[in-house]
Amino acid sequence: MSNRMLPIGFIPPCLPTKASTPPSGALWLHEIKHDGFRVIARKDGTKVRLYSRPGNDLTYRFPLIAETVAGLPSRSCVIDGETVACGDDGKPSFDVLRQRLSWLLGCQSNLASV
Repeated sequence: MSNRMLPIGFIPPCLPTKASTPPSGALWLHEIKHDGFRVIARKDGTKVRLYSRPGNDLTYRFPLIAETVAGLPSRSCVIDGETVACGDDGKPSFDVLRQRLSWLLGCQSNLASV
């Protein structure tokens, strides 16, 4: 991470470590590697913010995720996850996610110029 100021309350994500074989045992949990964006969602009361791994605010890029987190039945929480978009075949596709973000950012810049 750079020396810039991180948002107040920012919690850095858990990062994977490389290993030659996965650990085993009942206390280990493994997940599939999806091809998407790492997003940390933080809910505090009615306020929700989404952050990237280095702490950039992504809330405006993923409004549906922010709205969903806001509706969770908790006063506060932090969720560390992967944002993915699926193609027509139902499989995660980074290209579909990129297209979605390009469309959304285009709408944002068009609104800003009005």
